[in-house]
Amino acid sequence: MLCWLKIKNLALIAAADVEFGDGLNVITGETGAGKSVLLGVITLLLGARADKGSIRSGEDRCEISAGINLNPETAALLAGEFESAGLAFDVGSREVQLRRVITRTQNRNFINDTPVTLETLQKIGAFLVDVHAANEHHSLFSRTCQLRLLDRYGKLEKERGDCAAVCAKLKSLRERRERLFADMPSALEAGHLRLMMEEIGRVNPASGEDEQLSARHRLAADARKIMELSSASVRMLNESENSIADQLGAVYRHIQDMLRNTPGQGEEMLRLCDQAGELLRDLAGSIEDFSRNIEMNEEEFAELESRLAALQTLKRRYGPSLEQVLEALQQADERLEAYQNSEKLRQEFDAEEKSLTAELLKKSEILSARRKAVADELTARVVEKLNRLGFLHSALGMDFSQVDPGENGFDRVDMLFSANPGEAMQPLRSIASSGELSRVMLALKTVLADADEVAVLLFDEIDVNIGGETANQVGRELKALAATRQVLCISHLAQVASCADRHYTVEKEVVEGRTYSRITRLTPKARLAELARMLGGGKAALAHAGELVNAAGK
Repeated sequence: MLCWLKIKNLALIAAADVEFGDGLNVITGETGAGKSVLLGVITLLLGARADKGSIRSGEDRCEISAGINLNPETAALLAGEFESAGLAFDVGSREVQLRRVITRTQNRNFINDTPVTLETLQKIGAFLVDVHAANEHHSLFSRTCQLRLLDRYGKLEKERGDCAAVCAKLKSLRERRERLFADMPSALEAGHLRLMMEEIGRVNPASGEDEQLSARHRLAADARKIMELSSASVRMLNESENSIADQLGAVYRHIQDMLRNTPGQGEEMLRLCDQAGELLRDLAGSIEDFSRNIEMNEEEFAELESRLAALQTLKRRYGPSLEQVLEALQQADERLEAYQNSEKLRQEFDAEEKSLTAELLKKSEILSARRKAVADELTARVVEKLNRLGFLHSALGMDFSQVDPGENGFDRVDMLFSANPGEAMQPLRSIASSGELSRVMLALKTVLADADEVAVLLFDEIDVNIGGETANQVGRELKALAATRQVLCISHLAQVASCADRHYTVEKEVVEGRTYSRITRLTPKARLAELARMLGGGKAALAHAGELVNAAGK
């Protein structure tokens, strides 16, 4: 629901703060008073282009804003749009504020106080208010919108969902095929892959082998020095004259001499000497074992260097690490396998795609048949409404054409309309008369009230070239439509205005040589006076106004 509008320095309006309510809100006033300014404010807030001519004379900028409370359905639809636009949105509060600031040099747009592009404002605005006025965008003119409303009217969500599900499978299949064959090697590349696999296979490297061999090579390269050092160490420990073992033996004998005259004391020193001797023997044995393990003859050393060189060549060509060489080998094997089985894979993909395409066509045919049956019912009901609105010989139909099957099936629809007998039906968007157009929109909106998610409707010039009972019926239809959504209507007819839940008037006045427009919500007494003015004025008109209000309230 459009809750409020604030206007500052726009056209003839210096400042205005208007609150709207549920149901039917009607705006009336003398010709030229500025009723169209309200229409302009709303269309600007929905993303219409603005220029400096909108700014009130003598001012540098104008600012307009609105607060809109959303129904749960619209809030759910908008949540995704807000997310894709990078805007915060509280689904629980269901409130949206729109604001535009227009200056002599630039325009700025805001949604919930966040700057947005005009494109984003237009996209969000399409969900908020549906404007039906001459030369304005009409959501029902869009073939896509017509198709969606037809499906919602006929409760065809399941059939439409079936098509979308098959399309999702087709999309996934095509993406998998594209990824697979995008990396598919050519015949020349397959030959190179085979040569690479043969080269790596001849060496047959093992994971971590290069590090192990490099460590062995470093030891082998120092083998002679290591042998010399190990031999010298063993000799120092227990083989040479005056070795550590010999000196430890001398120490042991000295301790024995020390303890000869103190029996039962000092045995711990002897035990420690024995332990030290065992440690010296273990150390010498470990050194000898180490030196034996690194002994390598010239032939073995040459083989080690040759193996390391082969691994280094592989790393230089396919690495730089040996793990990357092994990964390249695995990838080459997988790509070659895909290449060798490519024809079989293509056949499998083609067969699955053919099956899904046939399934999509079948689902689209089911959806199309249901749509055509629903279309007949829908157009019949709309024509019935049009008869009540003064089009006694009108015709409405839906032209079906076929496009490539997709998530919406294969139908493209175009609503066709003829106001008079003998005239060929034309697409709805080709209707030239704003009065005709508004009444057709009213009839469609009334029938589609439960199918259209836009909760705020604005009608302008809906009562052009009508009167009498047709005008009464237009008022009743607007009132009925306003039972399920908010309707704003700029009207010239008392019969329409008498049906309003809230009645506003736009008046123009001159103060100190400057012209101002002001918008006022009418009291019951002032409303009768305004209706009487619309009827021509006088006591009879005032009485007639009272009759209209009483009739509308019944």
